[in-house]
Amino acid sequence: MPLQNRVDPFGAIHAVPERGLFTGNRGIIHDPETKTLLKKRWALPAWIICVCKFRNVRREPMGRNRAGGKAGWTELFFLDEVTALAAGHRPCFYCRRERATDFVGRFGKAFGVNEPRAPMVDKRLHKERLASGGEPPAVSLAELNGLPDGTMIADGGTAYALRDGKALRWSFAGYGKAVAIEGLAGPPLRLLTPATTVSVLRQGFEPVWHPSAET
Repeated sequence: MPLQNRVDPFGAIHAVPERGLFTGNRGIIHDPETKTLLKKRWALPAWIICVCKFRNVRREPMGRNRAGGKAGWTELFFLDEVTALAAGHRPCFYCRRERATDFVGRFGKAFGVNEPRAPMVDKRLHKERLASGGEPPAVSLAELNGLPDGTMIADGGTAYALRDGKALRWSFAGYGKAVAIEGLAGPPLRLLTPATTVSVLRQGFEPVWHPSAET
């Protein structure tokens, strides 16, 4: 049985076979004895996106990966970076320093911060992300054309990623065929990607897409 550590664009955590391109974490939120999630869904405001392979480090998902046989951070998995950003995560400074520096730098440009730091980003995201209590704002069909590529929206319980003026339906296995924005069922449509991240995307940050987005 797959572990409950696959994250959807709403920030919810599921048990499905598909793993995705990236891992990441929200701190320690699992019991290593049962390899199940605790009731809490985050332990830190810093929700990060990591690479699955780094310096030949091997981890046992939801195991005891910390010194002394203690539980380490809970490995979460995402279809791609677009999905992880929608869920409220941002690039990790340890294993993805160049990407993280780019993200935080563009955050600084977006909000006029001369010396931006990751905790500034995390503080804003923690108030906005759906899975930590944020309210996804409504967005009209007319407004969708003004959103940057890589933004994700919700049409009811279905998530779509915006790319090249169209919407790609999301699933754990990948993206479906692109559809015209006008073909979405809303309103009401909701903006899943936190507003702070949308501002970073507007500044030119280019998230990594799953290969299915190319078809």
